Amino acid sequence: MKIRRLVLFGTGILMAASGAVRLRAASSGAGEDQASWLHGLSDWRAKHAAEMDAPDGWLSLTGLNWLKEGDNNVDADAANQIRVAGGAGARLGVLHLEAGAVHLLPPLGGFPAGFLVDQQPPQANQEIRIDSDHPSALTVGSLTIFVIHRGDRFALRVKDAQAPARVKFHGLQWFAPDQAYVVRGKWIPYNPPKTLSIATVIGTTIKYPAPGAVEFSLRGKTFRLEPVVEEQEPTHLFFIMRDLTSETSSYGAGRFLYTPLPDHGLAQPGELMVDFNHLENPPCAYSPYATCPLPPPQNRLPIALPVGEKKYHK
Repeated sequence: MKIRRLVLFGTGILMAASGAVRLRAASSGAGEDQASWLHGLSDWRAKHAAEMDAPDGWLSLTGLNWLKEGDNNVDADAANQIRVAGGAGARLGVLHLEAGAVHLLPPLGGFPAGFLVDQQPPQANQEIRIDSDHPSALTVGSLTIFVIHRGDRFALRVKDAQAPARVKFHGLQWFAPDQAYVVRGKWIPYNPPKTLSIATVIGTTIKYPAPGAVEFSLRGKTFRLEPVVEEQEPTHLFFIMRDLTSETSSYGAGRFLYTPLPDHGLAQPGELMVDFNHLENPPCAYSPYATCPLPPPQNRLPIALPVGEKKYHK
């Protein structure tokens, strides 16, 4: 469910979405550290907004079509809607699902002009990569289509660069930056790692490896969160979490947070820096066609974290 990162570096002054920037000095040199922190947060916010607004970003998500075993006819109509089985538009091809593999077959009359797989003309009986680091991208016009695997089901994820949500995008909403919510936590590794079964908004379950937990103090109390990893050789930790702002000012289902790995790696105890100012909305905050994981009970904090991204829709 990783939604990372289009590289875009911005400059200039960070403008808080609500209220003034709140900083806490820790040493005589903290002023320079605060300026660097604000600059980094500003860059991250710009990258995150650019990622949302990309031609294949989450604002472009316009459809989720479930596949059945066997042949699935894939049609596109004049309004850039994709239909599976029984559509009335131009037939793009036939996706054959069998034993967890998907192959692309030509429709009667052959593949239409302009229909590409990974920017190349499609081949008969071509295998379609699913949910890999480089999934096959089926493109036609402004549409990009992927095959995804959720639970024991497969679906077409459809993105449209001309989607109304993308065309009408006017930026994201943010809480004011606050360094009080940058914490240094204690990394507690799990040997061996646990496996967490995470429910999703569409009723499926995703199994994630959980390599450990982080304990941290905030407002005089100690809390614990369990992150997961999404890759075999992870470069970051993925927190699926919720706090009390979800009841009022942030997205109701919860938010995501990505952090660097602990100082001494995943298998050894160490420290983990957690900056809650980097809390971001999950894809389902922008589109009803996303398949987001939901925060497990142990990651639902009984406190408010009034930092990071606010609700996208008022």
